[in-house]
Amino acid sequence: MTARFRELPWPEAPDGRPRRIGVELEMAGIPLETMAETVRNEFGGRIETGGAFLTRVLDTEFGTFEVELDALVLKDRRYREHLKRLGVDLDDQDSAALERWLAGAAGRIVPHEIVAPPVPLGVLPRLDRMRATLQRQGAQGTQAALLYAFGLQLNIEVHSLDAAWITSIVRAFVLLYEALVKVGEIDLARRLSPYIRPFPGGYVRHVLQSGYAPDITRLIDDYLEHNPTRNRPLDLLPLFAEIDRDRVMAAPVERSLVKPRPALHYRLPNCEIDDPNWTLARPFNGWAEVEHLAADRDRLEAAAAEYLRRPGQALGQFTDDWVRRIRDWF
Repeated sequence: MTARFRELPWPEAPDGRPRRIGVELEMAGIPLETMAETVRNEFGGRIETGGAFLTRVLDTEFGTFEVELDALVLKDRRYREHLKRLGVDLDDQDSAALERWLAGAAGRIVPHEIVAPPVPLGVLPRLDRMRATLQRQGAQGTQAALLYAFGLQLNIEVHSLDAAWITSIVRAFVLLYEALVKVGEIDLARRLSPYIRPFPGGYVRHVLQSGYAPDITRLIDDYLEHNPTRNRPLDLLPLFAEIDRDRVMAAPVERSLVKPRPALHYRLPNCEIDDPNWTLARPFNGWAEVEHLAADRDRLEAAAAEYLRRPGQALGQFTDDWVRRIRDWF
């Protein structure tokens, strides 16, 4: 199946370079070693093992790919502190054996993850080819088990750091949220998890009001007032920390987990890597519709006004049209 990736309306980054994208794929059913070898076969480089929970593919065409068991308490080896409090002090051999056992046990519910470095948008077909190889090797995705609330995360480099551009993206996203959930068939386990809680209604109505045109300080403050958390389908904390780190870190957010970067952290999509008919183009093209709506001022304003006229209800013809437009790119 050949994936079609829709072009974005703004292809350049703030410095005029082609925009880049980082992709994070969560899955189960496949060892870290196999995942790392698949990365190396597509992008070159060399594999460096950092224990049972983390492997890196270094010196690829685009930098370092991290292949890891996505559980911070394991990667940081915090469990050793708890064992020491119980009087258990492991030697190297015992520690390695315990890590292998923990990796096997945790891998049943904790995702194995490939974190790709930022790559040009034109490299997405190659990442999708890597995805297809992992699927053939037995990778399991969101719907393989009730507990697998696994997702796909996209870090899309911004076109601009200006408040007006970011505001248009935020407004387009909150309008398209229901359509993205519908067309993406977002798994119940993911929707019930804390990781992608929707934006609160008060914030949605605030940013959609006619004449909402904040400067960057007000835009960040409004966001932090309503969303002092990473757990949103579009997490703007990394971007806002890139713009004004002190302001973000002074808020009651998960400071140790916020990594400043000039990117939009899109966390909503499923990772349906075990479905041979699913491709990375599906979630990416959903995102592309967000940007195309943001770029069409008249359509954006009309949809915002319609939403505010009917608060708490679906957008009717707008939502149906957006679902159709996104599906046309499947």
